[in-house]
Amino acid sequence: MSDRRKFLKISALAAGGVALGRCALPENDNNSAALPNQASDNQHEVPFVMSTWRHGIAANAAAFEVLKAGGTALDAAEVGVRVTEADMTNRSVGLGGLPDREGRVTLDACIMDHDSRCGAVAFLEKIMHPVSVARAVMEHTPHVMLVGPGAYAFARERGFEPIDFKVPLPEAERAWQEWLRNSEYRPEPNIENHDTIGILTRDAEGRIAGACTTSGMAYKMHGRVGDSPIIGSGLFVDGEVGGAVATGLGEAVMRVAGCSAVVETMRAGASPEEACREIVERVLRKHPEAEATELQVGFLAMDRAGRYGGYSVRKGFNYACTAAGEDRLIDTGYLRAE
Repeated sequence: MSDRRKFLKISALAAGGVALGRCALPENDNNSAALPNQASDNQHEVPFVMSTWRHGIAANAAAFEVLKAGGTALDAAEVGVRVTEADMTNRSVGLGGLPDREGRVTLDACIMDHDSRCGAVAFLEKIMHPVSVARAVMEHTPHVMLVGPGAYAFARERGFEPIDFKVPLPEAERAWQEWLRNSEYRPEPNIENHDTIGILTRDAEGRIAGACTTSGMAYKMHGRVGDSPIIGSGLFVDGEVGGAVATGLGEAVMRVAGCSAVVETMRAGASPEEACREIVERVLRKHPEAEATELQVGFLAMDRAGRYGGYSVRKGFNYACTAAGEDRLIDTGYLRAE
């Protein structure tokens, strides 16, 4: 119980950091990663946070406040993505997300620590913070994943209250009604219809953790679950090596067990960016139709030595990095410019 009180106190401190607007970047920030055919040697000191997309900026700010207050990497990962889950303007994460084909918003999330303890939920409805339910699965059950009504019942048993407002939100419902006119299912790269918030954190002791959460692909078939809550696909952490998170078309990530593959490539000696690129190339080899479908997949990774990086199939994937006194939005290397 004392650990939970400490976590709640740290969460409150983190929320205060976000309210103060600690992490602000110019709209046209020009920090970029290595060119597509170069491998970077980015390295950070602890503590450090990295997360997917521009919406990772606010997530990083909250996570970093946790680390500054003495919280663990696991605490920071959870608190960081909770910020994005609570952002009702985000159409790819949380209850503000776009619905499935039946007009229902279902949520997926997972969390994993330095020692490879992990928890996940999928196809969860009406709960604001699926990442926290995932952590509860990790800490209070003998299982790794709970889904659907079972995940909801468990959340209620653990004291998570259902939301008291209607989802999808009016804006998301209007978009769904418009989609129903043609019911054309065609995910597009680098837009918020099938992306996530994935985060990797490293605390003052050098311990690594990660989390991933999403409302899933817009207008998906009811019951579809992508890579985000799947340990080894959307997220994988092994403190002996490092961690990785994924974003983009979940089915493509799942076909190569993407994040575990990135970590294992780092285990074999590759830098984080080299490992991300190698698995992106593997994704393309498994998807010869990628040029026609505009498939996008991106990976981020950090290793135990403090190096970090990312890579994607197509131009347009970026990630937020936060360290002491420094916030950056970085464009990854990529294989396809268009």
